[in-house]
Amino acid sequence: MKTNRRFLTPALYALPIYLVYFILTALPAFAEEGAKADPSESPLGLLFRWLNFAIVFGGIGFLILKHGGSFFRANAKEISASIVEATAVKAEADRELRDVESKVQHLDRDVVELREQARQNWATEAERLRTTSVAEIEKINQAARGELAASERAAQQQLRQVAAAISVERAAAIVSSRMNPEIRARMFQSFLDKLGKGAN
Repeated sequence: MKTNRRFLTPALYALPIYLVYFILTALPAFAEEGAKADPSESPLGLLFRWLNFAIVFGGIGFLILKHGGSFFRANAKEISASIVEATAVKAEADRELRDVESKVQHLDRDVVELREQARQNWATEAERLRTTSVAEIEKINQAARGELAASERAAQQQLRQVAAAISVERAAAIVSSRMNPEIRARMFQSFLDKLGKGAN
């Protein structure tokens, strides 16, 4: 809490004056203490003592009345502002505490909801993967069937070519084994006859 120095300054200036006054009034009394009877015990000393008391405390009372009111009012305003601020902070803390307590109370329900949502997401994803896998497997099967059919056609074509080549070779071997010079001469003559007919 801040102190208001403006109000304390006059009191601090007056304090050394009062101290000097006390010392000056007390020194003669101490000096004469051993020499004669105590003058403070006399009615005049008692009067001065009470007068001194009235001056000191009157001055202090005057300073308190003059500067103390504004000092205490400023102090009261600071205290009141601090109380208002503390009340606002406490209200905010209470609101946050209620929010946290509400969240903690709903935590079990939120966990159950999150688990249910995760289970649904997992089931949806599993179904999507199963559907995608079935479609991919079907595509792979179709591609494999196409490749098998193409391989079968290629193999049949190669088989035909090999069979044709073997047939030609065997036919050529049979023809050449049966071919003698007389048959060759007849074939040659037949060929020349066909050429002659074609030319006419």
